[in-house]
Amino acid sequence: MRIITGIYKGRRFDVPRTFKARPTTDFAKENIFNVINGYLDLDGADALDLFSGTGSISLELLSRGCRRVVGVEADRDHCAFIRQCLQKLGTDAVSLIRGDVFKFVSRCREQFDIVFADPPYTLEGLSTLPSLILKQGLLKEDGILVFEHGGRNDFSHEAGFVEHRAYGSVNFSIFRATAQTVAQSTPTDE
Repeated sequence: MRIITGIYKGRRFDVPRTFKARPTTDFAKENIFNVINGYLDLDGADALDLFSGTGSISLELLSRGCRRVVGVEADRDHCAFIRQCLQKLGTDAVSLIRGDVFKFVSRCREQFDIVFADPPYTLEGLSTLPSLILKQGLLKEDGILVFEHGGRNDFSHEAGFVEHRAYGSVNFSIFRATAQTVAQSTPTDE
């Protein structure tokens, strides 16, 4: 696993062979981050990495200038690996939460400039995630959701959908929060 660019450019981490998580390929990661740059300046952005897996996306977001990254990962060993990577980089700018993504999304009251979600392609409930993330108000106005998925899924009918990109067998659907969707979904304290 390699960090493509930014302040930690070129840093490599050996992912244990026993891991079920597959890091997004360098080719797909580099290309999707080029697309992201057309939508959003990551410098100083707040980011959420759902299904952090190996931490590849969290580390890339951090390296590219995100002010803060929150990572959510259920697997204990994966969390330990991500913490080791952060320790090697000498940073604590990633807040790692070990837990269920669906529960986190339903309870989270923060908003982010970018949400990156890379669930297992066979995850039960995968098709509901983009809608759930947008409805919960996790994105700031003009914030984007980058959703990685297999080729069998089509999210073009979902509210907020702006484009689909495919790099080999890796597919990304991109969604944007508008002022209207943010106003409709922003949690209130009652």
